[in-house]
Formats: sequence, structure tokens, C-alpha cells
Amino acid sequence: MDNLFEITDKTGRRIRLTKERWKHIKKEHPEIVDYEDIKRTLFRPDKILESDRDEKVKWFFRYNKNKKRYMKVSVKYLNNEGFVITSHYTAKIH
Repeated sequence: MDNLFEITDKTGRRIRLTKERWKHIKKEHPEIVDYEDIKRTLFRPDKILESDRDEKVKWFFRYNKNKKRYMKVSVKYLNNEGFVITSHYTAKIH
């Protein structure tokens, strides 16, 4: 799989965004026009929560002043490495 980027999260684990997942995000959430916003959210989140549906998924949140909303990035960890599942804007951290 081709990666658009790989970063290291706050816990030292690698996270990647694949071209396939970016295509999904652009199609399902066209308000996200640049994957750099996703990268910033992963690199410097305001908050990280565990998913209430899947123990292997973490939700990263970062407030966007221009949109007055939080970007939420869902990351699934397998074998101590993460990959972005999806991302969208939300009014609050939940």
C-alpha cells in the first residue's frame, strides 16, 4: 500500500495514512480538503480517547479555529502500528 505519510504519535507508535484511506475520506467527508490537517491532528492532538466500539481504535481530536469544530481522526492499532481509518469534523469531543 502506498502511504501519503507516516508519523510517530505521542506514545511512540507509527501511524500511516494510505492513499486508499485518503480517497475514502475525500469522498465521504469532502469538507476535509488537505490531509495536512489530519497529520497536524495526529501530531498535536488536543485530546485522545479510546473508542467505545473497538478497543484497538483511538480517536484523536484537534480544534480548528477557522471551522469552529474539532477534527476527529480515527486510528486503528494492529501489532503496535496505527493506520488512519477515517476523519471528519465534529462539534464536540465525544
